[in-house]
Amino acid sequence: MAGDDVAEDGARPEALRAAMVEELRQMGALRSDPVERAFRVVPRHLFSPEAPLMESYGVNRSVVVKRDDDGMALSTVSAPSMQANMLEQTDLQAGMRVLEIGSGGVNAAMLAELVGPEGHVTTVDIDADVTERARRGLAESGYDQVRVFRDDAEHGVVEQAPYDRILVTVGVWDIPPAWLDQLAEGGRLIVPLRLQGVMRSIALERADDRLTSRSVHPCGFVPVQGAGAREEHVALLDEDVGLRFDEQQRLDTAGLSEALATPPEERWSGVTIGSQEMIDDLTLWLTTTLPGCGMLTAKQAAVDRGLVGRPARRGVPAVVHGDSFAYRATVRAAEDDRHELGVHGHGPRGAELAEQYVDLMRQWDRQHRHGPGAVIEIHPAHTPDERVNHGFVLDRNHTRVVIFWP
Repeated sequence: MAGDDVAEDGARPEALRAAMVEELRQMGALRSDPVERAFRVVPRHLFSPEAPLMESYGVNRSVVVKRDDDGMALSTVSAPSMQANMLEQTDLQAGMRVLEIGSGGVNAAMLAELVGPEGHVTTVDIDADVTERARRGLAESGYDQVRVFRDDAEHGVVEQAPYDRILVTVGVWDIPPAWLDQLAEGGRLIVPLRLQGVMRSIALERADDRLTSRSVHPCGFVPVQGAGAREEHVALLDEDVGLRFDEQQRLDTAGLSEALATPPEERWSGVTIGSQEMIDDLTLWLTTTLPGCGMLTAKQAAVDRGLVGRPARRGVPAVVHGDSFAYRATVRAAEDDRHELGVHGHGPRGAELAEQYVDLMRQWDRQHRHGPGAVIEIHPAHTPDERVNHGFVLDRNHTRVVIFWP
């Protein structure tokens, strides 16, 4: 029985669940009574029985339930904070029909709570181990009304369509036609979409053949498997430093490696941030306005060697041109406990690229920092240019993704 489980410190699931909900409320992840209630009643530890109770109820802890032969995560139970944000984005109402893509089990149980006995929840995953685990957890926790399918989610689940909501819990590069076809007019698709090396959970509403964002939040998910899988391309500039791109790039890797080894050209932006301030919007702005943009990532060893600045440890947008590149590399103290953002440029055109970079940071600071954020539209791949020329366009196999900043 769930009530017989005890954490190492003696806490029981009910107490851990209550503490989790309170922390989620304080951090602003829970913003509506129905979603809060779902978090209070669903026994999430039953869906990851191998994990310690404290791990199952850690607000920012995802639990890996399956890895590949190389140790990479194939399936996880997402962190409560991530699930809360996505469920709030979903805006579920009682009686709705919902398709979940990616079957951890916990999310499906909370979806069932939110739509109630008159609603319908279907979840699909390509992995038989994952769907079997989801079935067991749903049955044990009292949500066996959820329909669980094993299939490639690229095709959706047409037998249960149309859906008022489709909630995707794996990272994707493109949106397959089946998802749009199975989404009701005016329905909402919530999807973790990869955009130039960064991932955002986007709530998209359907109007005819177009999807338009209603909210955009940072997120991180394991990548989708099956027909929709798309690997990122990584160019190593050093054993501890790499450039990641969504698309294959023709790079002068040798020239960029040489540039990395040279002293940087440093430029200061005049843009300041508070010590606890998040700048996710700035990251998205840079990745969707900088030409030739990738993500520079580095191991701690590269930071310790003085090869790159500390921000590269988590990944930062980098503009690349030939044998030169620039990236957000550093901060320096400013007034009132704030810090100014700085850029490093490397290579023959490093100074020029660094100037271009800081100019775009200043533009974001003046025009968009306190605005509504990016609007993202998804159009079919055959959409003519004149319908998508109002923003930055990413062409995918099935869609044209348009990002603009009002």
